[in-house]
Amino acid sequence: MAKRRVHVRLSDRVWADLDNAAQGPGVTQSAIVEDALRCYFNPDAKAGREAAILKRLDAIDLRQGAVERDTAVILETLGQYVLYWLTRTEPLPEGERDVAHNLGQRRFDYFIEQVAAKIGEGKSLAGRVCKNDPPGE
Repeated sequence: MAKRRVHVRLSDRVWADLDNAAQGPGVTQSAIVEDALRCYFNPDAKAGREAAILKRLDAIDLRQGAVERDTAVILETLGQYVLYWLTRTEPLPEGERDVAHNLGQRRFDYFIEQVAAKIGEGKSLAGRVCKNDPPGE
């Protein structure tokens, strides 16, 4: 199919932009102008791209909300634990501190192993708290 020739006048700035864009391999000024006119006459094509971008932005917003919620749960949990621990734990006598430290280190190591196992299994305490997931084993 033969293409029709069209003569148009462009400002120096638009001409420079068109000329720079057509410097790439396989890109012609005619193809750029034809694509621009196609988009101008068919705004639905542009709207489809904008809708896809908006859909992705909405998904990002939802994930960001989940991250913020999980962070709030973690911060509140930590704060409540520290408050309880500081207000309910008696100081240890001098002679029992080393034994208690060793026991505490073993308990902490076990705790970290349990956290790693739950994360590895994909089980989430935040999910249970926020989404009413059934408790895990």
